[in-house]
Amino acid sequence: MSSPRSLINTIAAALVIAFAWTISPAAAQNNNFNPTAQAVNEDQLLNALKSGDRLSGRVSIPDPKSASLIQPAGQEWRAFHQNKLPLIGGVAILGMLAALVLFYLVRGRIRVDSGMSGVTITRFAGIDRFVHWLTAGCFIILALSGLNVSFGRMVIMPLFGPEAFASLAAYGKLAHNYLAFPFMLGLALMFLIWVKDNIPGKIDLDWIKAGGGLFSKGAHPPAKRFNAGQKVVFWIVIVGGVAMSVSGWFLLFPYLPAAGVSALQFWTTIHAVLAVLFVAAMLAHAYIGSVGMEGAFDAMGSGEVDLNWAKEHHALWVEEEKARGRAPATPPHAMPAE
Repeated sequence: MSSPRSLINTIAAALVIAFAWTISPAAAQNNNFNPTAQAVNEDQLLNALKSGDRLSGRVSIPDPKSASLIQPAGQEWRAFHQNKLPLIGGVAILGMLAALVLFYLVRGRIRVDSGMSGVTITRFAGIDRFVHWLTAGCFIILALSGLNVSFGRMVIMPLFGPEAFASLAAYGKLAHNYLAFPFMLGLALMFLIWVKDNIPGKIDLDWIKAGGGLFSKGAHPPAKRFNAGQKVVFWIVIVGGVAMSVSGWFLLFPYLPAAGVSALQFWTTIHAVLAVLFVAAMLAHAYIGSVGMEGAFDAMGSGEVDLNWAKEHHALWVEEEKARGRAPATPPHAMPAE
């Protein structure tokens, strides 16, 4: 007669054998049950993961965006920002810096051919200079903080370490977010104040044909208050600034009704590409307005420029100011150019 222990062992062994048989390939084939094939249609899954599609689930919370499980376009977006954007930025910004250095070495600083007269004429009033420096000051901080977002991990962090980079990025993000608003205000004021003087005209074609007098001495084509080069800069600032503002608005407020994940990826790409091109263009503007041309910085510094400088670069504007009684008489003597 079997003991209770032997009976329990026999039952347990029978259960183990039965369980092993049920999960064996033969049993699965006989039962025609394949959990993987029945639970997931692999063709549908692969099709859903094609570029531009997404894999979504179901959620019970109010935000439908949280149902997105896999968004393959995000991989392309990340690859662009990690690989192609540094290339675009490097070519645009470093290329512009190299071109400016080469231009300076070949042409040198653009001097006043007739020498400084010592007599000044008002070039820009206080409101003009305020709007310029409001926009320019915000742009400088926006540019530096934005470049840190895109290139800081590759440039700043290896030099100063992760802690310093983290602090710089945190403060830069705050500055970037809040200074965007006075920058947009500056753009609007700049447009209202200067648009009337920046409408392209026939005279601008003559200025362009002469190269603006930038490449040869003593060949300054006549211009009004703004020459063709300055008009180009003006419209780059206005059009580029508006495009930066629109794209940045979607980044500042990512949960706007029209701002889905795909829209955010689109606007961040537009914002980043425009930013590096914008920075490159403003480097050229800053160069000509400072070390590149003698007497140019005074226009936005004190607002007063030398009369000889004004006559060489904006002769028609000087005549207009004389007609209005707002220009001094031509001085009898002029200091020789250096």
